[in-house]
Amino acid sequence: MLEASNLHLVDGPLARNKLKVLRDEGTRTPEFRQAMKELSLIMVAEATRTMPTKAVHVRTPLAETEIEEISGPVCLVPVLRAGLGMLEGALALLPEATVGFMGLQRDEETAEPIEYYVNLPRGLGDYLVLVLDPMLATGGSLSATLSKLKEYGARWISCLHAVAAKPGVERVTGEHPDVTFYTAALDPELDENAFIVPGLGDAGDRLYGTL
Repeated sequence: MLEASNLHLVDGPLARNKLKVLRDEGTRTPEFRQAMKELSLIMVAEATRTMPTKAVHVRTPLAETEIEEISGPVCLVPVLRAGLGMLEGALALLPEATVGFMGLQRDEETAEPIEYYVNLPRGLGDYLVLVLDPMLATGGSLSATLSKLKEYGARWISCLHAVAAKPGVERVTGEHPDVTFYTAALDPELDENAFIVPGLGDAGDRLYGTL
């Protein structure tokens, strides 16, 4: 097991069940989308456990009581395009969240990220940021995303992944030790084309039927 204090494996039975559906090459696009949405719900529930909270007072039908609520606004940042597959699940739990977007594509020759679209809210430093990116492979695109978020002022960032490869995890946890990472699976390697093995294939293609 890779040791990194800022990496958390979300591997309960329910998460493993959703991951089984995602990994299976026989899973059709509608079922793949649904499983990604449901896994996102699990991941968001886990990631929000570390969000800062504040005490507020409410009145129940019987008495006034003190409860905790998330202390700041939340910004969800799906990394296009596969990250959109996690957005619906995240918004189901955080319906008031702001949504920013990071558009990155991988150069198929160099495997390096190419930025083509950025749309983030102003005052990002005031937000609790959750990055949605199903596949953490080489870590190049994610590291570039995190650097851009920090340029915009982000200070509290967590990243959610369905599957992560050890080489990519080693890179991003080292380059961004102030960021927390959550993954449902930690796969051992990348192939010669920098795809995660065993992985689940191209998440974007499987989400949108562009195989």
